[in-house]
Amino acid sequence: MRILRIVDSMDPEAGGIVEAITQTAIALKQIGCETDVLCSDQVDAAWLKQSKIVVYAVGKGLTKYAYQPQLKKWLLAYAVNYDHIIIDGIWHYHSYATRKVCRKLDLNYSIYTHGMLDPWFKKKYPLKHLKKWLFWPWSDYLVLRDAENVLFTCQEELELAAKSFWLYQVNACVAPIGTSSPALDQKHCRDAFLHKFPECRGKRNFLFLSRIHEKKGCDLLIQAFAKVAKDSSELHLIMAGPDPTGWSDELKKMANNLGISHKITWTGMLKGDLKYGAYYCAEAFFLPSHQENFGIVVAEALACATPVLISNKVNIWREIIEDKAGLVEDDNLAGVTTLFEKWLCKNAKQRSKISQNALQCFDARFEIKEATNSLINVLSIKEAEIRPI
Repeated sequence: MRILRIVDSMDPEAGGIVEAITQTAIALKQIGCETDVLCSDQVDAAWLKQSKIVVYAVGKGLTKYAYQPQLKKWLLAYAVNYDHIIIDGIWHYHSYATRKVCRKLDLNYSIYTHGMLDPWFKKKYPLKHLKKWLFWPWSDYLVLRDAENVLFTCQEELELAAKSFWLYQVNACVAPIGTSSPALDQKHCRDAFLHKFPECRGKRNFLFLSRIHEKKGCDLLIQAFAKVAKDSSELHLIMAGPDPTGWSDELKKMANNLGISHKITWTGMLKGDLKYGAYYCAEAFFLPSHQENFGIVVAEALACATPVLISNKVNIWREIIEDKAGLVEDDNLAGVTTLFEKWLCKNAKQRSKISQNALQCFDARFEIKEATNSLINVLSIKEAEIRPI
């Protein structure tokens, strides 16, 4: 059986979508399902050479809409060779073009919205939302309406998606994404990270690992950290991730003005041993986002038995509370400060128990095999379709 996933870009710096697609494809291959990816990246993009899965690139699209007519031509030629087609993301040409081709060739498709219908965007960027309304009835509304399945990574995302546009008609399904357990030596990863960032050695490290972006609440994290760490020689904050908007310079000035710049390590984007070394070196993982449809980095932290301290705008917050795998508060300064204070009040035994809960939460909910089984069930893939490749 062959699956085709269509996404705007496979650049790892774009966020968790790329990691989710990759991990799912690897897991599916282990049970005899091939996955190819079609994207609008430059054919010679560096990240494609490093990809662990088969990716077809048709060239970078024009404007923010990523218009690339070669994508439609590719689909017209090859889409019929696949048993299932999955679109990843909306608001770009690839979703519009895929619907057009599937209707022409009489093919079904499913689509992950990946949090792109969260009403937070409507509140935060009302002018952008108004612009989206101008073409919503003629484009993405139709893409979602005509999809065999509109896939959401959790129930919270599913419910929020219905609040962005009153013109809304979908066949909604929950199909969680996940990640694999890190098959890496913990000590090796930890030593590699501490060798590169020795200032973190012997500290009580708190880790932020995601894009340095306004919606992630990075400014709240730095301000809250200043409140609890100013008079402590032990507490240390690790800010890890790419900076697509150049916001880190402003955040570093904020930290300097607050007198805590020496207590923060800025690592840039981390991969492989260094990324997991950061998780293993952290006492807890922070993600105080204003909007987060799932947060693959949360699942990665749980896989490393690292407790997660998140806002209630990370859409899997209910699962974290239910499994006692971390702490949850509001996405404001008071809430993020409370996360720090509640965690710092816990003794070693309590922290160890939450760490155990984190790993159990991952195994039960977000391990890639569980996520893959959910997707197989939604797509109604029969056992006869799964054959050795």
